[in-house]
Amino acid sequence: MSEIARRGVHVKKNDTVVVLAGKDRGRRARVLRVFPVKGRAIVEGINFMRKHTRPNPQRNIKGGILEREASVDASNLMVVCGECGKPARLGHRRLDDGKKVRVCRRCNGILDK
Repeated sequence: MSEIARRGVHVKKNDTVVVLAGKDRGRRARVLRVFPVKGRAIVEGINFMRKHTRPNPQRNIKGGILEREASVDASNLMVVCGECGKPARLGHRRLDDGKKVRVCRRCNGILDK
């Protein structure tokens, strides 16, 4: 088991992130799906791949070239803080009711509502 799988990933579904590396560097988008074991995430409109499909009338699939998002390594994503609106590193804090939340290191704002 890899180091990332034991530790988990810092991004969650519906987080707004900035892409740090690759052809889509600098773009902001929303996380659609996270794969913690692989340490990867699918981000809306980022890292498009083309898939060539054959037509299959039984399954009602049209043939052609489909474009869809491929997964991105979580290390290439940085979460954008909802309060200050800037990319920030994350910390963790326990609230008074005992709930553990993610915190922006830049402005100390709480990311998990």
